[in-house]
Amino acid sequence: MRKVLLFIFLMPLCSVSFSQSISDNLMHSKALASSGKYDLAISVLTKAIESATDYRLYLMRAEVNEAKGDYSAAINDYNEANKINSLSGEYGLARVYAMKGDVQTSLYHLEQNMSTDIKKSEKEIMLDPGFTGVGKKADWRNFWKKEHYTWVERTVSEIEFYTKSGMLADASLLVSELKSKYPGADETMYSDAILNIASGKPLEAVKMMSKITTGTISNEKYIRVIADAQAASSNYAGASDSYTRLIDSGTSDARLLLARAECYRKTGEIDKSISDIDKYLEYYPDDMTALRMAGKARAASGDNLKALELFNRNLELHPNEPELYADRGNSYLAARSWSWAIKDYSMSLDLKPSDPEVWLNKGLALLNSGHRDEACHDFRKALRMGNKRASEYINSNCIR
Repeated sequence: MRKVLLFIFLMPLCSVSFSQSISDNLMHSKALASSGKYDLAISVLTKAIESATDYRLYLMRAEVNEAKGDYSAAINDYNEANKINSLSGEYGLARVYAMKGDVQTSLYHLEQNMSTDIKKSEKEIMLDPGFTGVGKKADWRNFWKKEHYTWVERTVSEIEFYTKSGMLADASLLVSELKSKYPGADETMYSDAILNIASGKPLEAVKMMSKITTGTISNEKYIRVIADAQAASSNYAGASDSYTRLIDSGTSDARLLLARAECYRKTGEIDKSISDIDKYLEYYPDDMTALRMAGKARAASGDNLKALELFNRNLELHPNEPELYADRGNSYLAARSWSWAIKDYSMSLDLKPSDPEVWLNKGLALLNSGHRDEACHDFRKALRMGNKRASEYINSNCIR
């Protein structure tokens, strides 16, 4: 009985561990491929496939082979993915055959993809560079004369476009129409949610998406929406849980690590935040945003020396970004290295003179180094630019 209970207890842990391993391998190989290291990416995926048969590993290896120009290997991998998860490789096969110039075989596989619940939207397909070579062929044009999408699918696609483009009145009309025809449908609630997010009402979006994202993950797009809505409504604990669901499900999108890291930072879970950022930096070591986040997280943990090391590295890689000088200046300010802080804030303002926070902090560094008049000049600049905190420093130090 104890063995049975132990097995039952370990099953979910093993499942999470396996999913995380899938995500790690997908993220790692995608990062390698993005930097042109195709053979290394293929090696990572091949080793992963030897220990875990998962269709997503085959799909990713197919994409890497495709990017490398090895279409035969890509076709083999897409077919292997199909064997594990029926029709999962059809879109990839359509794209590969299009790049080979075989429009009829490409359209056969595209039509197969259209019969699934993972079919791409018409806009996604038209913007996919893999199909550029067949775009002017008669068979391709004739294919698009037929109707391949339901009214609901087309309407949701239009709502997505309108919300992203800021055309909220147009989106609202279509959402109202969806509500009248299909009240309570998942697509209706999703559409209403993204409209609410775009309209600055993330709490309403969370209420909507909570109804269709409970239980096991069924739609990655829906989980992403509720996670972003939770973060936008300052429910950082809920958002980190939702991002965890996505990561544990097996994803190649390493940016989710940064999104979760920011939530952990907001909930004060600095060690978890650092862990996620460090993982991301393993994949993308030169990423400016991640290095900024890593430096700030280290500073928040009290490790100012490590923070300075990260900020220095970021500036070496990206020397013309004003925010990076301000980041390092903030660390120097915290370390009471006033002259170094002043130099960095000055450099930041040379590149971007309209930042009121930097004017304020430069004023603080000047004040602490005994340059009251110059500090007051900077405080007044910060106040004129809208930084209300500057008024207390002006009142305390600049009014005689």
